[in-house]
Amino acid sequence: MSVAPTDARAAHALGVQRLLESYRAIPADATVRLAKPTSNLFRTRAKTSAPGLDTSGLTGVISVDPEQRTADVEGMCTYEDLVAATLPHGLSPLVVPQLKTITLGGAVTGLGIESASFRNGLPHESVLEMDILTGTGEVVRASADENPDLFRSFPNSYGTLGYSVRLRIELEPVKPFVALRHLRFDSLDALIETMDRIVDTGGLDGERVDYLDAVVFSAEESYLCLGAQTATPGPVSDYTGAHIYYRSIQHATGEKHDRLTIHDYLWRWDTDWFWCSRAFGAQNPRIRRWWPRRFRRSSFYWKLIGYDQRFDIADRIEKRNGRPPRERVVQDVEVPIERTVEFLRWFLETVPIEPIWLCPLRLRDDRSWPLYPIRPHQTYVNVGFWSSVPIGPEPGYTNKMIERKVSDLDGHKSLYSDAFYAADEFAALYGGETYATVKKAYDPDSRFLDLYAKAVRRQ
Repeated sequence: MSVAPTDARAAHALGVQRLLESYRAIPADATVRLAKPTSNLFRTRAKTSAPGLDTSGLTGVISVDPEQRTADVEGMCTYEDLVAATLPHGLSPLVVPQLKTITLGGAVTGLGIESASFRNGLPHESVLEMDILTGTGEVVRASADENPDLFRSFPNSYGTLGYSVRLRIELEPVKPFVALRHLRFDSLDALIETMDRIVDTGGLDGERVDYLDAVVFSAEESYLCLGAQTATPGPVSDYTGAHIYYRSIQHATGEKHDRLTIHDYLWRWDTDWFWCSRAFGAQNPRIRRWWPRRFRRSSFYWKLIGYDQRFDIADRIEKRNGRPPRERVVQDVEVPIERTVEFLRWFLETVPIEPIWLCPLRLRDDRSWPLYPIRPHQTYVNVGFWSSVPIGPEPGYTNKMIERKVSDLDGHKSLYSDAFYAADEFAALYGGETYATVKKAYDPDSRFLDLYAKAVRRQ
């Protein structure tokens, strides 16, 4: 059994102490927020001059236990650092979100998904226990047996019930390489039917599938991407340089094969932020050649987005060229798999954004997660689309259309980006009375924002 070194445990204790001291320094009438330099959220929020929580001492991996296949991890540890600590043991978190700087605490309180989600569910389902700073200023242990109401309500609470200080998570064994099969489809029905069959059986054509996602370029061109772990050595591709991963998926007919190291597979989308780096010119070969490799990563592109939001750069360019401003449409939604083709057809006909990412998921067991109440034993498909469209007749016009369509199809929308729900509809979708009860119990003085205020009113 691996035991955390004394210095790691001591450093964690000091990090918690620093966090609590920063909490006490925040005026009682000020909203408690994190003080951190980066974010993977796409909703703007009201500016504040109040100090924030100091989480700078809570960014690491405390220990990895190869025998029990668990890790104790601080809440602000990025998946990049977490994976770097587990892969030398031949282990990985059960679900590794696509972007390196997503934190474990962020993925649990704000949800996360990836190509292992069809068999491993969502990141919070592999959490065994958490230490959470609540609105009372106390650090509370939460698990299935200890403060279970907080444990179940924490996922999708976005820091409105507290912030995770330490999480103990399950790990799974992984092999050094991932063999890839990219299957082309000219029919959305056939694509989703094949995806559904793989989710149900765990394989295709007698071959095991460990990872499963898809990319839709149009109604006539889409690809299933199947990954199988393997220990067999051999040549591997590199998509951190001149070559671009999502372009490597495309081919004329049938299927295409590829291989990556497990490390490069887990981060295959990060180099170009899926396909969003094209907005900055980073996919132009003449520019890419001179674009420093250390800046080919999602965290750097996010900083560019931050500058745009701060100075309205894109809208100024549109105005200068005689075009109207644009509406940001950056969303991930979950739709039942039997309604996914319907949603895709509507989206492709209505919203001028491509490509679209698809990722199937099923909850691992029967446990209830009331703030994101998708049904057990039901396959959903995460549909991700990240771009902008010409502004409509009212603020949020296209986003509102998408929200209505997702609700009509019995789906759900992640809250990391812009949301426009009315208060009663929001409560019905995201926990309602359960959330209010847990909020009152663990944040009785409303030191943290309310979820609706944070996600919709952007306070």
